[in-house]
Amino acid sequence: MMREIIANEWFTIFMVLGLVFITLAKVLYTNRFLDFIGVFGNSRYLKIYTKDQKFIDIFDGLLFFNLVISLSIFGYLSFLTLQPDQTFELDVFLKILLGISTLGIIKILIERLIGSLFEIDKVIESYLFQKTSYKNFSGFILLPLNTLLLYTISPTRTSILVGILVLVIINLIGFATSFKIHQKTVLNNIFYFILYLCALEIGPYLILYKVIVEYKA
Repeated sequence: MMREIIANEWFTIFMVLGLVFITLAKVLYTNRFLDFIGVFGNSRYLKIYTKDQKFIDIFDGLLFFNLVISLSIFGYLSFLTLQPDQTFELDVFLKILLGISTLGIIKILIERLIGSLFEIDKVIESYLFQKTSYKNFSGFILLPLNTLLLYTISPTRTSILVGILVLVIINLIGFATSFKIHQKTVLNNIFYFILYLCALEIGPYLILYKVIVEYKA
């Protein structure tokens, strides 16, 4: 028996909004966008645009908005698939949207603060740009993936796990690329690197997981 996904219209509205942000990024920064969609296959985008980074980057901002929306849709859709007794609630979805965006922004601000405190601003800015680029690329991939799960195939545990695996692979490749570029700096400061991983890369996601588990309970 096919299970009906409730409130597809809300998912559709937010997906269109995500598509609007991507379209704006493409129209306003056409050449950069074309380089960006090839970031997964080569480092041309990273080499060209790393040195042109600003504290507030409109291009990255537009793609970040799509990332937040797409990740929220995928996360809530996964929850509804794994918990078939639950129904769509707009206020819950908006809380997920707010939580993901707040977590992402606070995390970036803390990392910039750490870079300023330890006078390694250039290294941190380069690392953040590379990491942000791959995360935004994840959001770019999530848009068609969400469309597929909502309107083409019926979401299952397997399809959700495949989607999660794709996201993990993209971000692991991004992490490996950043590590390779800053390998010398990392190896010379391995203790601080491990501390950073635990505090700012692993810790926030463990907290988010705990919040989700407590909400389900």
